[in-house]
Amino acid sequence: MTVADVNLTDAKAEADRLFQKKRIFAFSVPAIIAVYFVYIFFAFDILGLSQRANWDNAVTLASDIWSHKVHVTRDNRTGEIDYAVEGERKGAYPDGQRPDWVSGDEIITIDLGPGYVVRYLPENRTEIEIPDVPLIEAQAEGRAVTTNLPDDLPDWISASSRRVTITTPEGRITLTGARTEVFNYFPGWELFWFTLDSPYHGVGFGELLFGDRVDQDRSNLAGAVSDWWNNAMWRHKDVARAIGETILMAFLGTMGAAILALPLAFLAAKRFSPLMLIRAGTRRVFDFVRGVDALIWTVVLARAFGPGPLTGTLAILITDTGTFGKIFSEALENVDGKQIEGVESTGAKPLQRYRFGVIPQVVPVLLAQILYFLESNTRSATIIGAITGGGIGLMLTQAIQTQKDWEEVAYYITLIIVMVMFMDWFSGWLRGKLIGHKE
Repeated sequence: MTVADVNLTDAKAEADRLFQKKRIFAFSVPAIIAVYFVYIFFAFDILGLSQRANWDNAVTLASDIWSHKVHVTRDNRTGEIDYAVEGERKGAYPDGQRPDWVSGDEIITIDLGPGYVVRYLPENRTEIEIPDVPLIEAQAEGRAVTTNLPDDLPDWISASSRRVTITTPEGRITLTGARTEVFNYFPGWELFWFTLDSPYHGVGFGELLFGDRVDQDRSNLAGAVSDWWNNAMWRHKDVARAIGETILMAFLGTMGAAILALPLAFLAAKRFSPLMLIRAGTRRVFDFVRGVDALIWTVVLARAFGPGPLTGTLAILITDTGTFGKIFSEALENVDGKQIEGVESTGAKPLQRYRFGVIPQVVPVLLAQILYFLESNTRSATIIGAITGGGIGLMLTQAIQTQKDWEEVAYYITLIIVMVMFMDWFSGWLRGKLIGHKE
C-alpha cells in the first residue's frame, strides 16, 4: 500500500468520525430537549394544573377588567337596601337615587335583562326568574338560606345551607343569611371621571366646554378638573403621586449608583490600579453587591429603614453600584492611551489626565448604560415599591389583594406600561442629545 493510499484511508476514516459526531449531535440535542420537556410536564404537574384550573373564575376576572358591576344589596337583618358601583361606599348612589333598572317600593324588582328578574320580597324572601327555569324561591332565616332548588343542580348554581350563588349571562345573585346581593355587569370603567356625588357626573364634554355653568361656584373647566383630580374612587391624585415616587426611586437609585461606581471603577481597572490586592478587593465588592438581587436588598433594608421609597432607592443603588462598577471598569480598560499621553504632554497633573484624557472617551458608554438602566429600573421600582410600600407598585398590590378591584388593576397596569414606554422614549431622546445618533 502506497503512502497516498494510507493518507486517503486516514482521511476517509477521519471524515467518517466527523459525520458520526454530527449524527450523534443532531440526534442528542432534540432528545435532550424532549427529555427536558417531559421533566417539566411532570415536575410542574401540568396535567394536575389543568384539572385544578377554574375557568369560571378566569372568565369572571377577564370580565371585571373591562367592565364594572352595580351591587343591589339587601341587609337581611335591617331590611335596608343599598345601591353602589363595585359595592364601595365611594360609589354609592345618593339617598333617593337608584339605577333605572330597579323599581318598586315594598317589592323591589331588579330587571337584569330579557327574562332575568330578581324580586326582593318582604320577610327576607327572594324570587328569581330565569328563562326556561322554574321560579326560584329563597328565604333567609338567621344564618341559613332555604330554597326550592332541586338536588341535581346545574353548573351555574352553587348552593349550600348557608350560601347560594347563581351565575347567569345577565348578572350574578348571591344569597346568605346576612344579606342578599345582585351584581349587574356593564361595560366600561364607571365613575372614572366623576363620582355620583359630583355635579359633573353625566355631563357631556361639549356641555362642559360650551354649556352653561353646572356649579355656580366654579367654572366648568376648573370644577371638572378638580372633581376628576380628587375622584375618591379612582384616586387619580394618589396615582399620579405614586407614579412620581416610582420614577424618583428609579432615578435616584440609578444616578446614585453611577456616582458611586465611577471612582470605584478606577480602583478595579488594571490600567489605573496597579496594586492587585486593591483591584481584587474592589471587584469582589462589585460581585457581592450585584450578586444579591435588588428584591433581597429591599427585604434586608426594610428591616433597617422601614418601608418607604428610601428603602427601594437604596436597594436599586446598591445593586446597580456593582453592575456599573463592572461595566465602567471594563470601559476604562479599553481607553486609548494616546489621548492620555497627549494630555500628559501638556503638563497635566494625574487628575487632569483622568478628567480630559479618560472621561471623554468613556462618557458615551457610561451615559448609554446609565440611561438604559434608568429605563429598566423604572420597571424594577414597581416591584420593589410593592414590597417597601411605595409607588405605583403598592397601589397595584393593594388592588390585587382585594380580589374585586380588577378594573383598577387593569388601570394601574396600563399606567405602568405607559410610564415604561415614556421612559424608553425619554432615555432614547436624551441619549441622542447627549451622545448623538449614529448615521
